[in-house]
Amino acid sequence: MVTPHRVFVCHETPCVAQGAETVYAAFQREIHKLGLDHVSLEISGCHGHGLCSGGPSVVVEPSRFFYNGVRPEDVPIIVREHLYHGRPVKHLFHRDPLSGEVAARYVDVDFYRGQHRVALRNCGRINPEKIEHYVDRGGYGALQLVLSTMQPEEVIDEVKRSGLRGRGGAGFSTGLKWQFCRNTPSEQKYVVCNADEGNPGAFTDRSVLEGDPHAVVEGLIIAGYAVGASLGYVYVRTEYPLAVRRVQKAIEDARQRGVLGSDILGSGFDFDLKVKEGAGAFVCGEETSLLASIESKRGMPRPRPPFPTDAGLDGKPTVINNVKTLSFIPIILDRGAEWFSSLGTETSKGTAVFALAGSIRYSGLVEVPMGTSLSTVIKIGGGMVGDKKVKAVHTGGPAGGSIPAHLLDVPVEYESMQALGSTMGSGGMLVLDEDACMVDLARFFMEFALSESCGKCSPCRLGTRQMVEILTRISQGLGVPRDLDLLVDVAETMKIGSLCGLGQTCTNPVIATLRHFREEYEAHIADKNCPAGVCRIRRQELVT
Repeated sequence: MVTPHRVFVCHETPCVAQGAETVYAAFQREIHKLGLDHVSLEISGCHGHGLCSGGPSVVVEPSRFFYNGVRPEDVPIIVREHLYHGRPVKHLFHRDPLSGEVAARYVDVDFYRGQHRVALRNCGRINPEKIEHYVDRGGYGALQLVLSTMQPEEVIDEVKRSGLRGRGGAGFSTGLKWQFCRNTPSEQKYVVCNADEGNPGAFTDRSVLEGDPHAVVEGLIIAGYAVGASLGYVYVRTEYPLAVRRVQKAIEDARQRGVLGSDILGSGFDFDLKVKEGAGAFVCGEETSLLASIESKRGMPRPRPPFPTDAGLDGKPTVINNVKTLSFIPIILDRGAEWFSSLGTETSKGTAVFALAGSIRYSGLVEVPMGTSLSTVIKIGGGMVGDKKVKAVHTGGPAGGSIPAHLLDVPVEYESMQALGSTMGSGGMLVLDEDACMVDLARFFMEFALSESCGKCSPCRLGTRQMVEILTRISQGLGVPRDLDLLVDVAETMKIGSLCGLGQTCTNPVIATLRHFREEYEAHIADKNCPAGVCRIRRQELVT
């Protein structure tokens, strides 16, 4: 009897950029050429391993044999030997680029072995463009359970008991946010998925939308039922064309299957979804700016209160949740609040997903229980490139901060990150080696904030420019000692006076580097020298 095979070719953005479409086409030709009717060829998201830098990757089921870095010329060999003769091609298995160790299955890769995948549970294991694949793995089972056996208040209570906090950066209780919206009287309410992932180096939301869009759709439907909404939006930046396409297809397929639209699963509950593409403004990741953009207005924040749960989209009560937050909802309802709350720490439940990048051997997505140390995450990423030492880890992107090497055993959770002057953020984690200049890093993030400020409020509009000018002077060796106090003064003014989170938090990278790496600032100012050799000191001006 011929063993049926299912071949998954990764079609997430990193693999597509490395030629996945050509590899997929080669599989089509070779499978057709040999008449292998027992082989099902599928696309997938990231294959559960997150090794985004080594694609295109291919997984062959059963047994989930793992080929990585596949090229079109490798395909005839895989098809002939593995799919036709049943002989896996060992020399094409994933191979560690430094140790040379071979991993026949993706679960044998150290990068995967140290992770606990919940938000990424289906990425790489299903075809994201086929709803039946999601259903076969229990998809929309939580929705059916909710609509047939639970009242909206019971759903909210379950989410609250799970301890789920928003994964967009603020870490506010998801269940409590839903409760506020539920309690606000209105004939029309909305739920919104915030997929405006604009942090440099963060790509966690994109990966979930590309690899498992139905989890987000199901989470939105359940949220709509819980708060009493009849319409939802997925707000995703237009720079994510593949994510946009897959979410749109997921919505269309969900309507056809009867889990979206009118009288969902015969329950009498009506709910529909629309996709709104953002123009790529970082400030639209802020809730009120995002709502203004959906309303076809300029994406600028407004004062709060009122909060969106009281007066949001079109002035109606609105719940806004992050992509990862919503992807947790179905599995929480399916497995129960106690299961989810058993993961993580006392105050930070569940898992955290990070986009690991920088001077690390393996870049990609890492999902670990809350409370895992930063040093453990670095080990999962294979450690540092070459013989370099860790200097710092920057989390939270433009709103975060850099944590020095001697503090990397701190657990990753909301409160511990805040205590160190950083944040969880939306998932970016940049590992810096000893050659990094912390002054230059702070200037990079502040320049980003300057370019993305909407300019509505003076503290942010003027403060970001002033801080960039000061940091530029320092990086050129033209700074003076009082510049350090001036940076702190401007940062405090922006934190107190800015209208939204961009202005209130974008000074964090500067304050954190001043706190942990002040000696580097002083070297630039007093010694007119960049210890890392990164900044271009203007020697000519110093001479004159």
